[in-house]
Amino acid sequence: MTTRASTLIIPVENQCRELDAKLLLSCIAAERGFPVVLGSRTFIHFEIASIPRGVYLAKSMRSLSERMFDIFRKLGHDIVAWDEEGLVRMPDAYYWERRLSPKTSEKLAALIAWGPDDARAFREYPGHAGAPIYITGNSRGDVMRRELRGYYSAEVAAIRERFGNFILINTNFGWSNHFLPSFNQTGADVSDEFMAQLIDNRAAVFESFKRMIPTLAASLPEHTILIRPHPIESHAPWNEIAKDFKNVAVANEGNVIPWLLACDALIHNSCTTAVEGFILDRPVLAYAPEKMDHFDDELPNALSTRVSSVDELVSALREILAGNTSVPDLEQKRKRLENHIAALDGPLASERIVEVLEGLGYAERPPQRSGVGPYLMGSAHTKLRTAVKRFNMRREGHRNSIEYHDHRFPEITVDDLRKKVDRLGRELNRFDRIQIRRRSDHIFEINCG
Repeated sequence: MTTRASTLIIPVENQCRELDAKLLLSCIAAERGFPVVLGSRTFIHFEIASIPRGVYLAKSMRSLSERMFDIFRKLGHDIVAWDEEGLVRMPDAYYWERRLSPKTSEKLAALIAWGPDDARAFREYPGHAGAPIYITGNSRGDVMRRELRGYYSAEVAAIRERFGNFILINTNFGWSNHFLPSFNQTGADVSDEFMAQLIDNRAAVFESFKRMIPTLAASLPEHTILIRPHPIESHAPWNEIAKDFKNVAVANEGNVIPWLLACDALIHNSCTTAVEGFILDRPVLAYAPEKMDHFDDELPNALSTRVSSVDELVSALREILAGNTSVPDLEQKRKRLENHIAALDGPLASERIVEVLEGLGYAERPPQRSGVGPYLMGSAHTKLRTAVKRFNMRREGHRNSIEYHDHRFPEITVDDLRKKVDRLGRELNRFDRIQIRRRSDHIFEINCG
């Protein structure tokens, strides 16, 4: 009897944030014998019934995924999950409520953790159904490691050629400035007092950032002030500010890593980019004018130098630009980081994730068939769900609109992916046998020939 490895199904929601890391994971898995399907999360869900039985690597486990997880299991796919937002989290009770679900948890074959603290949050979750938890790190950490920074060298050079010396402001105001205005939470009727205050706080910080940028532009006229909005944010308010200043620009193409490597300093507030900037040895400033400590995200601000006024911010930037880039309490910050993200040295996180999948037997066989009845039901549910989603894609302003999809997952070609794999291969001296084929719109098959 012949056997085959499980198909690894790797969905990408926000291309600029996830694609490079998940492409690296795909190549490593393909080298180890796994056939890989990589692409837009939305379009993978449309085709899930026709993808060979395998393991779906879920990027979240929210209650919104309950129906889709049920479909996966009916179709015979196993689910191994991590939380893309698990590195920087709200307090446990709110994190569990907003990001996890007992119904999705009970369908998991395994959980992948960014680090020890992430594993603890999974383990202590009251709805945890017993899926084994593996601390591997995340592939997004791999592409920040020193041995892979050369992967971005051409992009870093192009960014510096385009913008010169610049200060990077990474924004994180999806609740107040969503790409789809109907998703804005500011002013919403929220019954939970903590969440209502948190939403108000984020709105206040958003306004403070808008007021801060003109002062920063005037104070540092020899530097570009580059605003990089979060992938789900509207660019409109930032463009409105930028039009009045020659040295203010707005851009967010591609992964944030080359932008961090190219910048002279990063400014943020409670943003995951601060963790990435710290790992990449960049000067990181947390601008926190609305001082409410219980609303701060603990990790990004703890790894930053915190300033609470524009004057402090300008002074700190001038120190950095003069060459004073020393980091206070550096060793303490590194130890704090180790509790949150693993695999920043030693074997890549992607290697460790693939080893977990091999240990679970997926390299030797696909998951067990689900039975004719459940399969037919899962297939029917997929067709119905796809029909509804495709209809909603034509509705302007809908959360499933094609406009919003393309904002998060722009068109990408086989040639684009081939060039990325070639760059990864040059840095790691591997991947010369990787083959890429377009399966359908926004979906690709990756194998090792």
